[in-house]
Amino acid sequence: MENELTALESKLAQLIQFNGQLRAENQQLRQDLAHALSSNRQYSEKMDKAKARLEKLLVTLPENQT
Repeated sequence: MENELTALESKLAQLIQFNGQLRAENQQLRQDLAHALSSNRQYSEKMDKAKARLEKLLVTLPENQT
């Protein structure tokens, strides 16, 4: 009986440790996702600005007359 309790305590300690590791990993993944979303938003804004500049330049180009 004592051996079984010791084994259960050991398994419980392992589960608690594993749970802590998973929580830390989850927190890191959340931070990584937030950073990726922020970067994506910035790149999207840059693309929109570049697109607007290109469209503005296209309007100023003379049309090809043949």
